[in-house]
Amino acid sequence: MKMPVLPSGHEVCMEYSDNLNKEGESDKQGESDIYISGGRQEECFRNRFNHHAFRYIRISNLPVKPEIGWMKSLQIYGDYPQTATFECSDADLNAIHDMIQYTMKCLTFSGYMVDCPHLERAGYGGDGNSSTMSLQTMYDVAPTFVNWLQGWGDSMQEGGSLPHVGPNHGADGGGPYWCGFIVRAPWRTYINYNDPRLIEKYYSQMKEWFKYVDKYTVDGLLKRWPDTQYRNWYLGDWLAPAGVDAGAQSSVDLVSNCFISECLDTMNKIALTLGKAEEAQEFANRKERLNQLIHQTFYRADEGIYSTGSQLDMCYPMLVGVVPDSLYTQVKKNMIAATEQKHNGHIAVGLVGVPILTEWAIQNKEADFFYQMMKKRDYPGYLYMIDKGATTTWEYWSGERSRIHNCYNGIGTWFYQAVGGIRPDETKPGYRHFYIDPQIPTGLTWAKVIKESPYGTIAVDWKLQGNQLNLRLTIPPGTTATVCMPDSAVSCRIDGRKVNVKNKTFMVEGGKFNIVFDLSCS
Repeated sequence: MKMPVLPSGHEVCMEYSDNLNKEGESDKQGESDIYISGGRQEECFRNRFNHHAFRYIRISNLPVKPEIGWMKSLQIYGDYPQTATFECSDADLNAIHDMIQYTMKCLTFSGYMVDCPHLERAGYGGDGNSSTMSLQTMYDVAPTFVNWLQGWGDSMQEGGSLPHVGPNHGADGGGPYWCGFIVRAPWRTYINYNDPRLIEKYYSQMKEWFKYVDKYTVDGLLKRWPDTQYRNWYLGDWLAPAGVDAGAQSSVDLVSNCFISECLDTMNKIALTLGKAEEAQEFANRKERLNQLIHQTFYRADEGIYSTGSQLDMCYPMLVGVVPDSLYTQVKKNMIAATEQKHNGHIAVGLVGVPILTEWAIQNKEADFFYQMMKKRDYPGYLYMIDKGATTTWEYWSGERSRIHNCYNGIGTWFYQAVGGIRPDETKPGYRHFYIDPQIPTGLTWAKVIKESPYGTIAVDWKLQGNQLNLRLTIPPGTTATVCMPDSAVSCRIDGRKVNVKNKTFMVEGGKFNIVFDLSCS
């Protein structure tokens, strides 16, 4: 900010805020600067030792009205490239996607990802787990995770205990989903970038953390571990909408043990990748035993629900393989019915639940179910934020406290893996092989998605025209993609030539393709 000529010693105060209250006053967020004039011509204030996150600045004790040209704001973010773009026929979806993408850009700097860039600036593991797949899909942040995981490795305590934040600076809140960042983040970095260094470097510390988990496992299920000077609280989900009892002990225990099941599955994959077949089998056996115990303990047969019957309590057991095949269809039906009846079709999860519900919807091809939740304009929802003037996602669905936060960004993968249909193949990481399987919710007519992979540009451009789905693909040289036919497709042509397709899939290698699916009238 350029300053007018002021008397020597004159103080100008600048207070920063990300929101204005109903009275038009800025919310206090504890960020301010005081500039003390030297009484010279052409003085200029630039904060050299700190930064602020804000949408509004309140300037006090300036004797003249400032001119717009006196001020410039500079955005701080990591020096990494954006690697994905999304656009479709629905302006609401475009707005939600762009808000998610911009939020994560604002949160990733200084070598890790913060929960918010103003109030705490902490590298929470839960926030990281919630948004890693979205962030790594939309940006090339491999170096960021190399640095961030070092902070987590350095924070491990004797006996394998971990904090909820890395780098660790105090007793921040969280739970197993927060500590398990040391397991999930290295594997996801390997999947998205074909970078095995993190799974190789931290595998031994992952096993140490599981020893700590075992220490507080009672009769096969993880129970609450103690608070420490470097870690506090014991959460399942966090900041779910009003009316969802995410703090119920049975829900916390169910969510925590489902997460351990997910981590055991990840450890099995990591061990296989590292050539440790016996250890991999041990992790697989542990997961199977745990899943059986979770089902026996938390399934309520009289109601057909798990624990409290919340969206997360229902979809997480389905996602990690807890639900027996004979019950899966009914559990799924009950969750979808409860969403409509109890929550009026709204999303009903928090920080932990958002990416889990998203992944479940992608795997189950529940595009219409997920899409109708995205389209809700009242509380809680993303359009509710946008209609209230949000340009970044909030800490609470209601807008309390922080108006830029890493709570609800885990839906970012849905735009690419569901609508765009680009899904990575974990057995051939870095998109060396991937799947093309667009899930088209009723109401969408076209989508254009680009994903930059380590091997080159992947592009999906689809459009519905009558009873045809026209699909234009760009596949990077040296890679392959398995294209999945829509369920309603009766025939397929590639570059004008009709092809015989077995099992509704076919393989394409690097190149550009024009594919036309003829759809049945139903």
